[in-house]
Amino acid sequence: MRLVVVAVGARMPAWVDAAFEQYRARMPREARVELIEVKPEKRAVGIAAERVLGLEAERIRAALPRGCVQVALDQRGRAWSSAELAAALGAWRQDGRDVGFMIGGADGLASALKARADMRLSLSALTLPHALARVVLAEQLYRAHTILSGHPYHRA
Repeated sequence: MRLVVVAVGARMPAWVDAAFEQYRARMPREARVELIEVKPEKRAVGIAAERVLGLEAERIRAALPRGCVQVALDQRGRAWSSAELAAALGAWRQDGRDVGFMIGGADGLASALKARADMRLSLSALTLPHALARVVLAEQLYRAHTILSGHPYHRA
C-alpha cells in the first residue's frame, strides 16, 4: 500500500521538508509515504478563483494513483481521532488499495474535487497553512501506523 500525499505548492521552507521527511522516513516499507508536489496555478487579474482551483484540480487528479482511495483534506471535513485514522489505515491496508491524500493551495481544493473524493478529512477546526498541513498529516500517518503496530509512540 502506498500513501500518496498530493499537495499544491513547491519550494517549501526547509523546516517543512525536514519535518515531512522525518515522519516519512519512519514509515515501514509496506506503508510508504510519497509526496507529489503539483504546481500552483498563477494568479492573474480577471481570472476567477474557481477557474484557478479547477486547473489545480486537474493536476491533482493526474498525480493520484489509479483506483486509489481519495481523501480530500478540508477544514469542513470529518474530524477523526488518531485511533479512527489508524482504523481506516488498517482497513485500507487490508483492502490493498493505495490512498491519495489531497492538500490544496492557498484557496483550498476545487469543490468538484472534494465532491469526487471518497472522504473529506479535517486535520483541525483551525485553518492550517498548506505547508503545515503536510507536516501534521505525515505525523498522523506515522502515529496511525504506530497504533496499528502496538508501538509506544502513541500514548492515549
